[in-house]
Amino acid sequence: MPLTAYLAGPDVFLPRASANAAAKIAICARHGLTGLAPFNPNIDYTQPPETLWRQIYLDDIAMMQASDLIIANLTPFRGASADAGTLVEVGWFLGRARPVFGYSNTAAPFAARSAAQTAAMADPLPNLAIETFNLPDNLMVPGAVEYGGGLPVTLPPDNISRPFDSLDIFELCVAAAARHLRV
Repeated sequence: MPLTAYLAGPDVFLPRASANAAAKIAICARHGLTGLAPFNPNIDYTQPPETLWRQIYLDDIAMMQASDLIIANLTPFRGASADAGTLVEVGWFLGRARPVFGYSNTAAPFAARSAAQTAAMADPLPNLAIETFNLPDNLMVPGAVEYGGGLPVTLPPDNISRPFDSLDIFELCVAAAARHLRV
């Protein structure tokens, strides 16, 4: 029976989220994994917001509980770092000792992105240090991936950033995870 991979990331906010989820699930299948994307078109989005957000949260938790591992989209989202919700999901898997794999379509290191962000807008906390470890995100993020799954964060091998919704780096990550888990 194939392992189930929870496909975390802010991809649910893409204009074509359903098509993106289907493409990711197909990529997982090609590599012997069952992909489970947190895009649930069966949720009643007409519910009041105070009910809807709870339903989405509980639905995502149920999908995570049904999954053997996580493959997280760690591409920076609305800032220099990965999506906060995705990082909660990574921590959930890490805390349960389930394999953690992640990828980013962005080639620039976290320190460079952070410096560019503070140069582009007023820094609300000036003079604080920025990590200079040449890592893809705050050191806790690649640490969680490397020590949680046994592989580093998958990045563009040609050092060229991809569009947020590009799937080639995702496929590299899925293939590496499948090989690592011997699927």
